[in-house]
Amino acid sequence: MPDPQVPDEAHPVDLTGLRPLPRISIHAFCESEQMLRTMEQMGRDRRMAKVNMRVTNGGTEAAASMFSGSPTPNLIILETDVQPSGLLAELAPLADVCDPSTRVIVVGRYNDIALYRELIRNGISEYLVGPVQMVEILSSIAAIFVDPEAEPVGKSIAFVGAKGGVGSSTIAHNCAFGISTLFSTETILADLDLPFGTANIDFDQDPAQGIAEAVFAPDRLDEVFLDRLLTKCSEHLSMLAAPSLLDRAYDYEGMAFQPIVEILQRSAPVAVLDLPHVWSEWTRSVLAAADEVVICAVPDLANLRNTKNMLDALKKLRPNDHAPHLILNQVGMPKRPEIAPNDFFEPLEVEPIAILPFDAALFGNAANSGRMITEIDAKSPAAETFSQICHIVTGRSAAKKAKKGGLGKMLGLLGRK
Repeated sequence: MPDPQVPDEAHPVDLTGLRPLPRISIHAFCESEQMLRTMEQMGRDRRMAKVNMRVTNGGTEAAASMFSGSPTPNLIILETDVQPSGLLAELAPLADVCDPSTRVIVVGRYNDIALYRELIRNGISEYLVGPVQMVEILSSIAAIFVDPEAEPVGKSIAFVGAKGGVGSSTIAHNCAFGISTLFSTETILADLDLPFGTANIDFDQDPAQGIAEAVFAPDRLDEVFLDRLLTKCSEHLSMLAAPSLLDRAYDYEGMAFQPIVEILQRSAPVAVLDLPHVWSEWTRSVLAAADEVVICAVPDLANLRNTKNMLDALKKLRPNDHAPHLILNQVGMPKRPEIAPNDFFEPLEVEPIAILPFDAALFGNAANSGRMITEIDAKSPAAETFSQICHIVTGRSAAKKAKKGGLGKMLGLLGRK
């Protein structure tokens, strides 16, 4: 029988819609190995990025002893196997040393509604019947510390290329435009490639300010300041443009972009993040925190190797999230040796959400005129594929077997000839 605390294909952990926790301190006291593993798993989750968490072997006695001489954290998670009749007496020494603002979640062994009501009346924030899964603990913490009246946090979707020149930015820009037009959803596109970003060219814009002002002036960063930096691209799409200048070196600390992403998520229902093809602390932190990650690749050996490495790395960075989405681009380029799509996906063990055929005329015309694919030819197979991608990355539809757009038809005609 599989361990209920370890997510697997038969028992997936569903954390959809669970918001990141605020900056709080948590101390968990675990009496069982299973609870220890659950707490360790929870500590690695990206929604815990701001949380200061400690895990200690022991129960109520260990907690009361520890906090008798030190301040208590924002939340204590306490595992106990004490009988219901003696649980309140067991908790009394801990209650004597707890700060009034400290919340307590008790994980017990007995499914007793009378016990639950008694604990809640006596100031316990939540009582859970063990063994518990990570999602139960996280949901309980969120119910305590995340304000249900607060404005909803927008969804962040990060696009990154497996290699330079694979068209990741073009796909990100078309998806941002598609999300804003298909669903009439306010969307912000952030071009995080400060020296070489192309969002301003792709949307035929020349803004005086953009993301550089936000990155290099973090002390001024708030919703009002961000609003002044945004450029309107269409009715529902705004852009945080890159300067695309080489007048300085663009070196950042690991968490440099996190405040920007957080404000973007508070400012719009969808934030599309266009990342450059680099692997550094700041790109790792953005990819680890994003709600959805999309890897774009072309069908050659270097892309296959890089995609495999990125999938493995992101699995470690995002252990409780589904695998990144994969898009195969520029398939069927004339005179270029390629890896067949099925041979490309087989070692990755990931099905693509889209396969985009090579179409130099369509994509070239769009780029040179500063327009999106749907504006150039709304009935093209590429436009249909972008619509499919937009539905999947926003969660409006499940990923289906990727369509090959016009490529399959073209190959079929060639075969008949």
